[in-house]
Amino acid sequence: MDRDRDRLARYLAAVVGDAHALTDPALRASYETDFTGRYTGRARLVVRPADTAQVAETVRLCREAGAPIVPQGGNTGLVGGSVPTGAGTEVVLSLRRLSVIGPVDADARQVTVGAGTALAELQRHVRPHGWDFGVDLASRDSATLGGMIATNAGGERVVRHGTTRANVAGIEAVLADGSVLDRLAGLPKDNTGYDLTGLLVGSEGTLAVITRARLRLVPELPERVTALLALDSLAAAVGVLSALRRLESLELAEFFTADGLALVLKHGGLPAPFRTAYPVYLLVECAARHDPAGELAALLEEAEVEAEVRDVAVGRQASDRRRLAAYRERHTESVNAEGIPLKLDVTVPLADLPRFVADLPGLLAGRARPYVFGHLAEGNVHVNLLDVAPDEEESVTEAVLRRVAEAGGSISAEHGIGRAKSRYLHLTRSATDIVVMRSVKAAFDPDRLLNPDTLLPGGDAGR
Repeated sequence: MDRDRDRLARYLAAVVGDAHALTDPALRASYETDFTGRYTGRARLVVRPADTAQVAETVRLCREAGAPIVPQGGNTGLVGGSVPTGAGTEVVLSLRRLSVIGPVDADARQVTVGAGTALAELQRHVRPHGWDFGVDLASRDSATLGGMIATNAGGERVVRHGTTRANVAGIEAVLADGSVLDRLAGLPKDNTGYDLTGLLVGSEGTLAVITRARLRLVPELPERVTALLALDSLAAAVGVLSALRRLESLELAEFFTADGLALVLKHGGLPAPFRTAYPVYLLVECAARHDPAGELAALLEEAEVEAEVRDVAVGRQASDRRRLAAYRERHTESVNAEGIPLKLDVTVPLADLPRFVADLPGLLAGRARPYVFGHLAEGNVHVNLLDVAPDEEESVTEAVLRRVAEAGGSISAEHGIGRAKSRYLHLTRSATDIVVMRSVKAAFDPDRLLNPDTLLPGGDAGR
């Protein structure tokens, strides 16, 4: 085994260079633990190719050696889908060096990017040309486009622009045999067979290794206003959102609770947004070519909305908007500062969301300290559970996810299934769904070398 390991390392070093085939445990370490600190493993080695050709040759050599591959982008995932297991047999294929951004194609409203491009880098590249990318995340400085595509990331602007899938026009990917699939044309009309681009979005690295993508762009809207609304309940927030949806300029609607805000104030060094603490907060942003502040103010003054809103803080200047956004965006780091949370990213039908959150303490029965926040317009709740005993993790997870399934929701809203939720996939996908997905996996990756422990682990797992 050691001889085979050394031989593969030499072959891969010849492809990517000695400095980018990492065998030293100290150099591998940052690639072997995920963003949460909850999922960690041991890689056979870490390979950092520079272009598609090197990725293709790396995949070909790993296939010949029978070495499983774990594709990895910015490693900001929350479900263990981008890190190796403890077996020590997997090659981590880091795509971070594939970070070339092509010129903006204003005629097509598209741009081609390498899979390792950070979201913030893309934003800095296209905004001076009057364009923007329709997906935004709090982890924009480290999240890569390849990882966002692989997990069909959602983020903060889904209410207006949809998830990552809606913003991808084409993909280049390396298949399990080392061949390259080129679907980068980005044609708005192309009905020649199966939508392979759409299939690879959200596939979590289990079908192919994404190397480049053709992305749709949206006009950058120069006029913005942000408002933080204080409310008495989540039911009130859902009602206010219903009215806000009438605004064409609505781009963001995020919620959090008093408990979460208290953590942000404790760990983020921010002043309280209001003199009084309220049970629920709704962060809203509107964007347009003309100042949307007036129409937002007019809506908030409507009788049914005004009756629900207890206080409002408004930001029109960029610095004020960033300050208000920080109360929501710093939730993840503030929860992490309290401990390593058990994270359950779920979708619940909006009508059931207030009841779902109210049911959490009963479901948990004192086994965890919950903090919830998320993207209200999509019913996307980030359930963060602290102080869960190791021997209670499975039962706590199952209790929450079964409640989600009973409501007709999804056990994964935007971070994928990964390793964390594969055993629960059957809760919200039928047996027929899973059989079809296994068939697709077998067609693309018959030897199960691409992320084999993610989404659909071997045998009958997940049935």
